Amino acid sequence: MGLRVFFGGVGADNPEEPSQKLACGDGGAKLAVLASSEKAELLRKIAATYNGREVDGRCADVVVTTKPSGAALVALATQWDERVDGPRPDVWSPASSSWLTLLRQRTAAADKPSPVAEENPSVARTPLVIAMPRPMAEALGWPGKKLGWSDILELSGQGWAEYGHPEWGTFRLGKTNPNFSTSGLNATVGAYFAATGLSGDLTEKNVADEKTRRFVQAMERSIVHYGDTTLTFLSNLQRADDAGVGLTYISAVTVEEKSVWDYNQGNPTGDPKTLGKHAKPKVPLVAVYPKEGTLISDNPFALLKGADPVKTRLAADFLAYLQEPRQQAQFAEYAFRGHDGTPGKLITEANGLLPRQPETTLKPPAPNVLDKVLLSWAELRKPANVLLVIDTSGSMGSPVPETGKTKLELARQATVNALPQFGAADRVGLWMFSLHRDGLKDHLPLTEVAPMTAEHRGELKERIEGLSPEGGTGLYDTALAAHRTVLGNLDRGAINAVVFLTDGQNEDPQSISLENLLPELKAEQGADTVRLFTIAYGEDADLTVLKQISEATDAAAYDSRKPGSIDQVFTAVVSNF
Repeated sequence: MGLRVFFGGVGADNPEEPSQKLACGDGGAKLAVLASSEKAELLRKIAATYNGREVDGRCADVVVTTKPSGAALVALATQWDERVDGPRPDVWSPASSSWLTLLRQRTAAADKPSPVAEENPSVARTPLVIAMPRPMAEALGWPGKKLGWSDILELSGQGWAEYGHPEWGTFRLGKTNPNFSTSGLNATVGAYFAATGLSGDLTEKNVADEKTRRFVQAMERSIVHYGDTTLTFLSNLQRADDAGVGLTYISAVTVEEKSVWDYNQGNPTGDPKTLGKHAKPKVPLVAVYPKEGTLISDNPFALLKGADPVKTRLAADFLAYLQEPRQQAQFAEYAFRGHDGTPGKLITEANGLLPRQPETTLKPPAPNVLDKVLLSWAELRKPANVLLVIDTSGSMGSPVPETGKTKLELARQATVNALPQFGAADRVGLWMFSLHRDGLKDHLPLTEVAPMTAEHRGELKERIEGLSPEGGTGLYDTALAAHRTVLGNLDRGAINAVVFLTDGQNEDPQSISLENLLPELKAEQGADTVRLFTIAYGEDADLTVLKQISEATDAAAYDSRKPGSIDQVFTAVVSNF
């Protein structure tokens, strides 16, 4: 399952898109471009120099919005809902053409025509790599020795003592959810290729092979947790590096090559506006290019079918503009390779990147095979041991404008909608909290953390749908109790976590203070831990406090202060598992 970000506590889709400089009035032509998050700000910057250009006698503007590639896939494959998803785009530019392949597969399965053409040119490229702290990679023989997925598998479950560094603890891998993230999708596909020894023509039979499944499952067991973007891991790593403990947070994380450069500049978000605002890390990352081969994020430019002739012409003109040398140089300034794959001046060993790599690139699987890879991964991924904690204070009964529902009704619906993301191998429990729900306790357990049998799944749904609002908000004691409960029932073969949704601030005067709570939650670097993922729900939620709570456990804070976004946000949170 899989996250959005947590560097600033954002949710599945940040509802506040940055304002863009537009040059044309109401009579101009406008092109809506939906881009993957790692390049959206750069595309906005380039669009600002393009806007006002004359195309076929009309003033032209390009407006860039962003959405994770997996979320955009779902919206385009079903029925794009502008109330939830924003304005429907004219052009979609995910990080990889694999998402277009999946879109064709999903629409064909639903007996619907594909919304995109077969040919979708690239605007920039960047290969998938295994990013490792430089000392760890060098301990394995980087850059001279060829390394790959088989080495990751060999390290899984082992300690670094074999390499003379017991102080680094066990090998810990970070990987995003392939249903949401391009790096997660490409890493998962790469693992299947590595297991079979193939570089192309992967088949459904290969995916179903028991030896292949054992290889993939063994590698997944070294995962710390999943997520919907790599920004979570890189932002957590930056904080750990600031504290001098980066080498015990994570051993490797699958990311795109350009993200290694971003991190090494002290800018894990990759946002051009934040470049230079944080010091470079004490311990930089380097890129390991899997020796078995890797996939390329080719950043396709896909015009959606149904565009009128004006938008079609405008899309072609903007694509040509993006591929011009001047704009390609801007991509190179942020460590993208050119649309033809040519490495720029930043792709150097000094920056942790190898311009002559990758030696082998993999051919993406056919649509039906790619779909089978995702279905197979859902069975083989690391299981979850999760406690859901829902605020049921009186303020949760407030109506949400333009929805006809209260905050709690929307939260109940979002929680129920997210339950299918949990599989039979997962364990899930449910608490509610407000003030003095159980004697002096602010929380009330509704179900134990238990295996997701059909019976337990039904009980969870019934309990969630029965939640009602009452009382104040006992935030701090509940957070501590939930964390201790999961820690006391730790499953060392699973992702142990708390999902904590609240719309308010602590209102229990007799509770533990925030200053005393945070040390109690603090994750011990290198040890098994319980991650506390928080959701700031509604405008009165204190995102700053919730972010501190999540950061103390090396987890993520999510922003759903616009209550209408809760369904997407909750889905993104659960995608960590």
